[in-house]
Amino acid sequence: MLTRLRLQGFKSWEDTGGVTLAPITGLFGANSSGKTSIFQFLLLMKQTAESADRQLILDFGDDQSLVSLGSFREAVFDHESEAALQGEIEWEMSPALKIADPRNPRSTLFSPKRMSFSNEITTGGNGSLFARRFAYRFDGHEFGMQRKRDSQYELLEDPGGYHFDRTVGRPRALTAPSKCYGFPDQVRSSYQNAGFLADLQVAFESFMQSIYYLGPLRGYPKRQYLWSGAQPGDVGRRGEQAVNALLASQGRGRYISPGPRRRKRTLEETVAVWLRDLDLIHDFKVERIADDSNLYRVMVRKSPRSPFVLITDVGFGVSQILPILVLCYYVPEGSIVILEQPEIHLHPAVQAGLADVLIDAVRSRRIQVVFESHSEHLLQRLQRRIAEEHLASSDAALYFCDAGAGKSRLTRLELDLFGTIANWPEGFFGDPLGEVAQATLAAMRRKQADE
Repeated sequence: MLTRLRLQGFKSWEDTGGVTLAPITGLFGANSSGKTSIFQFLLLMKQTAESADRQLILDFGDDQSLVSLGSFREAVFDHESEAALQGEIEWEMSPALKIADPRNPRSTLFSPKRMSFSNEITTGGNGSLFARRFAYRFDGHEFGMQRKRDSQYELLEDPGGYHFDRTVGRPRALTAPSKCYGFPDQVRSSYQNAGFLADLQVAFESFMQSIYYLGPLRGYPKRQYLWSGAQPGDVGRRGEQAVNALLASQGRGRYISPGPRRRKRTLEETVAVWLRDLDLIHDFKVERIADDSNLYRVMVRKSPRSPFVLITDVGFGVSQILPILVLCYYVPEGSIVILEQPEIHLHPAVQAGLADVLIDAVRSRRIQVVFESHSEHLLQRLQRRIAEEHLASSDAALYFCDAGAGKSRLTRLELDLFGTIANWPEGFFGDPLGEVAQATLAAMRRKQADE
């Protein structure tokens, strides 16, 4: 689980400060207040980790990537090309990472349950990117690399007291890191007891692989879907793989436990139950068009007595929430799910019900949900569930983003045991009371004028 992050010099964030995350973390605020940028840094690191190019410092992406940031100058705060971009990410691991002692492989050298990673990226005189510094920290130890004045690198000195033994005859200077977080192969040959450093890099890559993202612009439903038997990793950034994920889950015979002493359900059954509970439709199924075909269609029924129709023939909201439901119950347990504006095209009542979906997925599947939203209905349902003790206040971290003086600011909303927000920001969701007051005054003036 992602427990803490901090960004410095990224897009509209001069410095986020330390941001604590919970099983359900929500970011609220006006447009262009910096909410999405926090997600984008995580996605930037994820697609960098998944890039096949080990020499690529950061993968800023393209139109087909999770996130497309253009260039370093476009991504760095105030577009200062000589500035530095710094990030810090802390996460918990379950089970704890076991690192063997290089001198005695049968013995465990370290066993961290929580780890943090930080890096600092900047540009050289020719405009090329380089990692000035990166470090992994856990249990009082720090392992990483930093750039020297001669453009070569050296290992950081561990404050926890671990000493690296240099291999005789090897040069002292090290080559550049792999990407912005990895130790070069030269480290293993230059030091007799540094092989475990690769384990830290693998742990970081594994953590990045546990992050899944669904964007705000989800695709239109189709009258039929082609599935060749592949098993998608997720539902796609626009939800385009949601039906394939349903079919893949069915093909693998996967079941989801809704809780103790309750019958396990398939993913399709879980989705159908939620669509019914949200009062969107009564029945839902995915069926093959013909026995010898790999074409499928999604059929829904609005009420017990109505006929089944294609998903394209009912309200748009069903197809928009479908990828959210599939993603939350399809990804491996313990995953991190990032949702951008999940409430788009949903009725206010469904927006509120979406909070219950997230709470259930977090509780039953141990996933973490991080979302950004403009929905007061979603927020109010979370507050209600805290008051009803269905959600612990410590399991929700809610933030308000705003922008002023050319930079973004972040305020954590202070939730008590009853779901009340003690520091409600001015203009959080506009001014609804002011709108009612002005409408009342306008009505009074018109009535007086008619008299």
